[in-house]
Amino acid sequence: LHALVNNAGISPKLKDGNSRMNSIDTPMHVWRDVFQVNFFAPIMLARGLFKELASAKGSIVNVTSIAGTRVHPFAGTAYATSKAALGSLTREMAHDFGPHGIRVNAIAPGEIDTAILSPGTEKIVETIPLRRLGTTAEVADIIFFLCSQQASYVTGSEIHINGGQHV
Repeated sequence: LHALVNNAGISPKLKDGNSRMNSIDTPMHVWRDVFQVNFFAPIMLARGLFKELASAKGSIVNVTSIAGTRVHPFAGTAYATSKAALGSLTREMAHDFGPHGIRVNAIAPGEIDTAILSPGTEKIVETIPLRRLGTTAEVADIIFFLCSQQASYVTGSEIHINGGQHV
């Protein structure tokens, strides 16, 4: 095993299917579910595959989100805070896994053209400096780079893939 990409994530919405869940009204069971998938699963997988990754001098890429660093109109509070926590965990893991030859980085996608785009995304695109959505290929290319030997001295980083949306 040369690489682990922690890409699974959930972002529950209100019953209307579009509205974000805020910090006041989000039920505690939703917080637990979101953190289980978005935060605990990545460290559980990394720890469970530690020997294999160390043997291969492998790489871990955690997928965070632009929502982890700013309030996002579609991502709920539980999702956003779980992704912020995953960004911090990435740095901690880089520190802890590094002496064993395992590099740990994160990517923080913004608006990417997928089948699960929220209604209203077109309004956000108007505010992105590059004035377009990112592609899944652009995200995959950065993940591939971080897993490759071209990134052999990169660890503890979080790369924004959002057309400048974070600036």
